[in-house]
Amino acid sequence: MEDASVGLAEQPETSQAPTKPAESVGGISAGQLRSLIERIERLEEDKAAIAADMREVFAEAKANGFDPKIMRQVLKIRKTDPDERAEQEELLDIYLRAVGLKI
Repeated sequence: MEDASVGLAEQPETSQAPTKPAESVGGISAGQLRSLIERIERLEEDKAAIAADMREVFAEAKANGFDPKIMRQVLKIRKTDPDERAEQEELLDIYLRAVGLKI
């Protein structure tokens, strides 16, 4: 029977200590990338908190008799450029008359 170790190269011992991430991998700055990812994660947490706050405000508005769907439409209209809004309203008027919903 042959010795099992014959023909096998000696394997160097590896330490079990965690390796430190390289500062640059493939031309990419690991530290900068990590920093950007962490900033985005914090912003996503902030966004979730803001969305929860907005849901609370819409629930409060609904409890006080306001229609949240209409409020969302008002918010959308307020964001629109006045000239663009006027053009959209004019087209809407034309379309409504064309289908007989407005005289």
